[in-house]
Amino acid sequence: QVQLVESGGGLVQAGGSLRLTCAASGPTFSNVYMGWFRQAPGKEREFVAAITWSGGSTYYADSVKGRFTISRDNAKNAVYLQMNSLKCEDTAVYYCVESKRLGNPRTATTYDDWGQGTQVTVSS
Repeated sequence: QVQLVESGGGLVQAGGSLRLTCAASGPTFSNVYMGWFRQAPGKEREFVAAITWSGGSTYYADSVKGRFTISRDNAKNAVYLQMNSLKCEDTAVYYCVESKRLGNPRTATTYDDWGQGTQVTVSS
């Protein structure tokens, strides 16, 4: 089983930026997707972004498109989420995910492994 550890969360003012990092360990070879989901208090978990093993394809939720950028470094077994122009509604726990299966990268059931999450809080 792959272990995923997120870091980089914190408190930031609206309009600011944060960069999340997910470090993967274990059998990470040839995963199909890595990505990020988030869950705000009282809300359902939602897809944020995903990237294929090669990095050739990326996927974004409409709510973050143009503001967030996902990238990966396979040599370091890491995936990143650069978050710019943050809004209060981006406040949530952000989870790193990994899948070795084909499927819809926007769907939670596609992913086999989840991190513990990192809190992102955006203040007005």
